[in-house]
Amino acid sequence: MTKNHIQHLYSRAGFGIQPNLLEELSTKRREEIVSDLLNQSKNFNPLLINTAEFDTLTFNEFNKTNKIHRAYIEKSKLLIKELNRAWIHKISNSKEILREKMTLFWANHFSCQDRFILYIQKYNNTLRYYALGNFKDFVKAISKEPSMITYLDLKQNKKGKPNENFARELLELFTLGVSNYSEEDIKEITKAFTGYDYDFEGNFIFKEENHNDDFKYVFGKAGHYDGDDIIDLIFEKKQCARFICTKLYRYFVNDAINEDHIEEMTNVFFPNYQIEPVLLFMFSQDWFYNPGHIGNKIKSPVELLAGISQTIPLTFKDTKQLLSIQRMLGQMLLYPPNVAGWKGGKSWIDSNTMMTRLKLPSFLVSDGKISTKEKGEFHDTYKKYYENRKGENVAKASANWEVFNKNYQNIDIEALPNYLLQCPINQNTKDYLNSLSKKSKRDYCVQLMSLPEYQMC
Repeated sequence: MTKNHIQHLYSRAGFGIQPNLLEELSTKRREEIVSDLLNQSKNFNPLLINTAEFDTLTFNEFNKTNKIHRAYIEKSKLLIKELNRAWIHKISNSKEILREKMTLFWANHFSCQDRFILYIQKYNNTLRYYALGNFKDFVKAISKEPSMITYLDLKQNKKGKPNENFARELLELFTLGVSNYSEEDIKEITKAFTGYDYDFEGNFIFKEENHNDDFKYVFGKAGHYDGDDIIDLIFEKKQCARFICTKLYRYFVNDAINEDHIEEMTNVFFPNYQIEPVLLFMFSQDWFYNPGHIGNKIKSPVELLAGISQTIPLTFKDTKQLLSIQRMLGQMLLYPPNVAGWKGGKSWIDSNTMMTRLKLPSFLVSDGKISTKEKGEFHDTYKKYYENRKGENVAKASANWEVFNKNYQNIDIEALPNYLLQCPINQNTKDYLNSLSKKSKRDYCVQLMSLPEYQMC
């Protein structure tokens, strides 16, 4: 397995790879490398922040007065921002890199938002727990999460008062995809998911009195179905496996679909729906390492931040400023734009975000300032953000150059592009790189990370 292929694997299945590990793996066979990558992510380590004030909170205390209720909600919102920072840190530093990459994938698949810290932290760890497990069990667990029950109005879905929001998204976004079900299926499935609720501690409760126990007619079958029964019926359809494999292919391989590859993955995934084996299969195929798939994917904002931090470990000192950076880049973890999540791909790049992306490395690790000349959304956002913090290091990120020096001490400065850039370099970029001073490995590293080519993986 070539070094280029190993870098490709680790940029897609993780967030990059350090030179010493790259050298170590370059002597191993593909099967061994892929197997080791999956084995490193076997363990489940939850993401937990200090929520002591909420851990013993009771429903009565939470709702004692409107003033107290609002105060707890505001405290919860602050803790959710801390959870965001902790998640960014975990993505950049976890040993279970594939589990974290898949947690990020599922967070955009099962897109959800909540203003109560205990529920959204629990939800995030449910994503992490099932990230490499059984997808059918995963969907059943998600349907019983308090954050999802609230987000898609399952609590309001009662016998005689149907609410179709969850049923519709379950089919369209979570399992089958558009046009693979009927409107009548949605109505009948809605009946099956009546009675879903949770207690104040976030434990799932099935309220029999709110459940519609009539016969439901779904996909041509009839029964006194509940929610889990419906999920079982959905998973009998191979289209469910095909839908998920298509999303995995777009996320890990290429936005341009190869139907033969999708069918191969689907046959591995169906009917058992184990996530890890289909990833093992995908990462082991020759076509995954096709040159046309290497360096063709635009990094998401979180992947970009994580990649920079992989090379030069960053410590963000201010949660608000880390959130501002994410907002300017167009992706704030725990704050999805809607139930469909972020579109990804080319949508990550526009005239505003591209400017931010190119300036981000110097902005974070060299005390640089992002200069803007054109008026517009980015200019206004950044100008307001920066003017409120005059005299400060805007990012308040501490760069650990000692780790960089240690990891790259044996790498010749001329070879740095081979370790930092994934996509082919065009002639203009080569000419530009040749014109740069190469006296400082640090400066050259920042310059490389400021290239358009660094936006790709």
